[in-house]
Amino acid sequence: MTKFLISFPGEAMVFPKEDFEAVAESAHAVIGEAKAAGVYVFSGGIDEDVDPVLVAGDGTVTGGTHRGHKVPNGGYTVLELPSREAAVKWAAKIAVASRCSQEVRQFQYDPAS
Repeated sequence: MTKFLISFPGEAMVFPKEDFEAVAESAHAVIGEAKAAGVYVFSGGIDEDVDPVLVAGDGTVTGGTHRGHKVPNGGYTVLELPSREAAVKWAAKIAVASRCSQEVRQFQYDPAS
């Protein structure tokens, strides 16, 4: 089984404010389906009200991110699936529920994880 990251940037979610509760309910239903299917690892959204910090190799902490790197935002779901095709199918379910396109990325295999 391979872990896949299914994600979207915050600015990709464009729908009327009054639809927020319905979108959240639909998204939670898909996550519930992933949990019931035994493929769920993690999901959540970046809290854009909390500034990122960068911790250097020597432990020094500074505000911000790596130079030239865009601050990540939006929503993230990690699922453990048998194939890329399965990841694309789950991404389609998430896209419909959240009303925005989803990016699918595959994690490299790590025997320790």
